[in-house]
Amino acid sequence: MAVKYRHEFKYICNEMELAVIAGRLQRLMKPDKNAGEKGIYNIRSLYFEDYYNTCFQENEAGTDPREKFRIRIYNAATSRITLELKRKERGKTLKQSCPITIEQCQQLMKGTPFSANSQYPPILQKLNYLMQTRRMKPIIIVDYDRTPYVCQDGNVRVTMDRNISSSPYVMDFLNPSIRKRPIMPAGQHILEVKYDEFLPDYIIKNIEISTLRQTAFSKFYLCRIYK
Repeated sequence: MAVKYRHEFKYICNEMELAVIAGRLQRLMKPDKNAGEKGIYNIRSLYFEDYYNTCFQENEAGTDPREKFRIRIYNAATSRITLELKRKERGKTLKQSCPITIEQCQQLMKGTPFSANSQYPPILQKLNYLMQTRRMKPIIIVDYDRTPYVCQDGNVRVTMDRNISSSPYVMDFLNPSIRKRPIMPAGQHILEVKYDEFLPDYIIKNIEISTLRQTAFSKFYLCRIYK
């Protein structure tokens, strides 16, 4: 299967701006099928960092390309645990992932590498190698609530992320609730727009608000600053 890079843009916005955009998009896009009755789900990610603080520094410097590893769960459920590698290159992003077991997750949470095994998925093998050679280990939890909208045209995904919080207590990652702190000023949120080859005009026009501020920094970076 060929890898596919996607465009990804992020904006800092307030609740009123999100409400205006949501009102427009509800007529044009569908809620993500994985969202609950209220159209929202919780995302919790455990990010990794190496001994040299490379991921943080590359994000701050805008290094191209750059990569980050994370483990992700939804709605604090352990039935689906995913290891992801996110790569940023030439303004586009590529996300590769593989499922991991709860036992594998718990070992990674401890920062303990596995014995070499060619049967592991390539992403897990690469993380395992970096844990052994660059002392990569889990560093920060990023937690937030997401309202997602999707559209087949251009494979567009617009997400509204609220209650963005961080936690340095990495061993709490799989707990139903975790100790955390907000990292955005009160009333501020992040809007993300992702698509493949093109973004339809009718979507562009309905997310255009002159007060939106585009940001290059990731939630990982913001959480690392305010952890």
